[in-house]
Amino acid sequence: MEALLAFGAALLALRLAGRLVALRRERADPQLVAWAAGLAAYAVASAALAWGAASGWSDPVFRVYYLFGGLLTAALLGVGSLLLNGRRWAAPLGLVYTGLAVGVAIAVPLTSPVTGDSIPSAQEHLDFLPARLLAVLGNSIGTIAVVAVALLTIRRRPVGNALIVAGVAVAAAGSGLAGLGVAETAAFIAAAALLLYAGFVRTGVRRAG
Repeated sequence: MEALLAFGAALLALRLAGRLVALRRERADPQLVAWAAGLAAYAVASAALAWGAASGWSDPVFRVYYLFGGLLTAALLGVGSLLLNGRRWAAPLGLVYTGLAVGVAIAVPLTSPVTGDSIPSAQEHLDFLPARLLAVLGNSIGTIAVVAVALLTIRRRPVGNALIVAGVAVAAAGSGLAGLGVAETAAFIAAAALLLYAGFVRTGVRRAG
């Protein structure tokens, strides 16, 4: 079930990323590129989770999952929200952060091998500095940006923005519970993908489809 839920979330996020790219061809809105990149990262992370659940986790699968899910998704969605709010400095900052995240995910050694079929805890395989600290900063700042901009513009798009905020909250809750060993994240990932998809469609992505 974990593998199926994660794979479904990957397909849904990838479809929405494609619709954002299509919309970008019609409108010169830079936030669409950042949002598409964030959702594509979410799709890759979900696919890695599906692979790990179905075939067992390994060091490379964990690195892919951590890079795209732990480091990039929330940060890139946050960059998109800042660009929507007119903060043009967010684009170069996002590029620098992405390069740093890729370097950290590839180069940082794992403290122990990744095995098994349950979702690995970052605390068991990565030191706090720099990998886990970078994830905390990227996720926190990205989530705050998404929620803040959504709340600032909620009067214009009340339903869509509420769904986006709910999607981010569900994804964050899933990551937190998984880190504590309380729950697996595939169900949260699938629910978050559905909420984000509905939210972005409601706020106007449907015009590209």
